[in-house]
Amino acid sequence: RGNEIVNLFRKNKVRDYMSDSDSDYEESSNPDVILRQALATVLIRFLQTEPQGRVLKACLRSIRILSRDKKVLGPLITDRALLTLAYLGGISNAPVPKEDTDGDSDPYNDIIEAISESKLDRADEDDHGSEEDDGSGFYTLRFMFLLTALRPELRAQLKQEGGVPLLTTVLEKSLSVQWKEQYEVVLDPTAPRISVEDSQQAQEALKILFNITHSTHTQEPEEEDASLYRHLAAVLCHCLMVSCEEEEATDELKGHAANMLSALPLSCLDVLVSVPLGPDSHQMNGANMDCVHNLLIYMERKLEQGEKVKERLTPVLNLLTECSRGHRDTRHYLRQQILPPLRDASTKPEEGSTMRNRLVRLMTHLDTELKHCAADLLFVLCKENVRRFVKYTGYGNAAGLLATRGLLGGQRSKATSSGTQYSSDSDSDTEEYRQIKDRVNPVTGQVEEEQPDPMEGMTEEEKEEEAHRLISLFNKLSKDNVIQPMGLDEEGQLVPLSELRDLSVEERKSEEEHDDLENVE
Repeated sequence: RGNEIVNLFRKNKVRDYMSDSDSDYEESSNPDVILRQALATVLIRFLQTEPQGRVLKACLRSIRILSRDKKVLGPLITDRALLTLAYLGGISNAPVPKEDTDGDSDPYNDIIEAISESKLDRADEDDHGSEEDDGSGFYTLRFMFLLTALRPELRAQLKQEGGVPLLTTVLEKSLSVQWKEQYEVVLDPTAPRISVEDSQQAQEALKILFNITHSTHTQEPEEEDASLYRHLAAVLCHCLMVSCEEEEATDELKGHAANMLSALPLSCLDVLVSVPLGPDSHQMNGANMDCVHNLLIYMERKLEQGEKVKERLTPVLNLLTECSRGHRDTRHYLRQQILPPLRDASTKPEEGSTMRNRLVRLMTHLDTELKHCAADLLFVLCKENVRRFVKYTGYGNAAGLLATRGLLGGQRSKATSSGTQYSSDSDSDTEEYRQIKDRVNPVTGQVEEEQPDPMEGMTEEEKEEEAHRLISLFNKLSKDNVIQPMGLDEEGQLVPLSELRDLSVEERKSEEEHDDLENVE
């Protein structure tokens, strides 16, 4: 067999893959790299002869080892290589092409159909958690995730072929879901923790579900789809309640569940708060807040850990923001937990270990998307009231969001992106805050010691002379382009002062022309 492989290599000296990256040139010209790439190519071609027994296992093990080297991946990601491996894995019955496929044919469609019709359907037939489980279900899901992540057209195909209910069934099987009512899952506190294998399979199903449904978030679903998404939302709520054998697996499961919830239409998330209350349930005005509370606990833990902050927190922040906009009781509960009545302002809003402190710190994060998500949540919890927002965060931290929305002048937000109408504001200041309110620096959000007056003891002439000196310095800095004086236009946006002057001149001319026309008439 060894001589046969060597002869096959000699016969096919030209490799199918050549890196087109200049940065990889030195590595790809390395004799060892070339040899490993050639070996990968030969192994793939040899597998097309359908070897059996130990020879097949040796080839597959060799490819698995080679695939760990990113410089050798080229020959292993061609259509021919992927379809060969899919065929040997029993995922696809499509004929393996002798050469790489062209743009006219798409054999991956057959793989999607094969997965939908056979592999995943076995979840309804097999006994869950059987000892003979070889993990093929996990790898089938992983392969489907990669296909739907890389090929947008396959997402639509899988969705059309019933991918959402099928994957929801896989998710239910992995979590041993039992139903009490239509949208209510039985939560048994004595049930065993989810095994690592089942949690991994559930995570893969959630990732595929996100790929094929993420575009539905902004759409109004039809009645049949709405029922499907509500059913899925109830299962996702269960994901947030259960625990896995390993803490890391629990966090991963909850993170993917939160990501999936953020992809569903907001109108279908009412099932999260409509579950009947239990003796230990968290609630707000009769609405069940257990799911929201678990999201909050997950977010707090991720804030404390500080790892992969954007990846872990952005979906949760967006989800809580949308839920707060759409559901009054959810907003009240979150505000109670995140922005309790302010009694002490001796420290800056970003200093401390409370959830408010950590979210305010995110408002000045280097990542633009993350800081906007954190600011949006706090702004919605303040009912988009600028004065209240500045009170809890400090004007310096709030400036970014206020500038984006044209609210730097302190005016109330005229309308939200979703057209949310909030109830009338009431005075939320505590007695303790009222006593220190006049001493709080609005920029820092902190009570500061009184500073001595720098102009104390100066005559009026000296004050005027100092003011002229400062104006001269500012003019010099502006002319040298060190600073650029800015002002607010009518829409509350920052614009250079020179543009504001031009606008005011044009307005005056327009008014004068209008007056002249009236006088003529």
